[in-house]
Amino acid sequence: MSGRILVIEDDDAIATGLALNLKLAGHATTIARDGIEALKATEAEDFALILLDINLPRKNGLEVLTALRAADNLVPVIVLSARDREFDKVAALRLGADDYVTKPFALAELQARIDAVLRRSHQVAHVPVPAPPSEHLGFGEVAIDLGQRLVTRGGAEVKLTHLEFELLVFFVGHPHQVFSRDQLFHLVWGQSAGSVRTVDNFVGQLRKRFEANPEQPRHFVTVRGSGYRFDP
Repeated sequence: MSGRILVIEDDDAIATGLALNLKLAGHATTIARDGIEALKATEAEDFALILLDINLPRKNGLEVLTALRAADNLVPVIVLSARDREFDKVAALRLGADDYVTKPFALAELQARIDAVLRRSHQVAHVPVPAPPSEHLGFGEVAIDLGQRLVTRGGAEVKLTHLEFELLVFFVGHPHQVFSRDQLFHLVWGQSAGSVRTVDNFVGQLRKRFEANPEQPRHFVTVRGSGYRFDP
């Protein structure tokens, strides 16, 4: 990871001011002024952090955040917005943002939040997890071929993203064990770059694909106050 911060902001004065202050704090920066340019930048380089404005041309900030998480990009994101509505904050956090700062903001406060997110992203304990005992796993009508990274349900292939597959394999390989969101994030993702709220989104996707009734899951079970458990 380069350590560089991507500033996604269409207001030239704000973008330049943020870049200057980040430089004074010792951070290298890249500026993107619309959503499309921002996504191209994230495809070309790994960033330590993104400062993301919501009101962007071509693709707005929430669309950019959605695209990042859909591509399994867990770079930490701090959303910057003139919108102070609870709906926007909740939407951003549910999509995987790590923090939400309302404009206008004090630069000292923003720098403190940046430092906090970067500090979390570098304080990762990599806990070794035993590998599944077999190249073939499964439950019910679901079959998993680890070698081919192929998942089928009732004989039909189920298309999964890289991280959806990794989380599914982890769950199936560790049945009847309760894992907190934080544990799942570190054990499956292997880093703290991003938000543990991302785990909820991925569990929700697994439920949609593999539960008969995602609203009343039988396999990917929420353990209130503790996390999640997989029951074959």
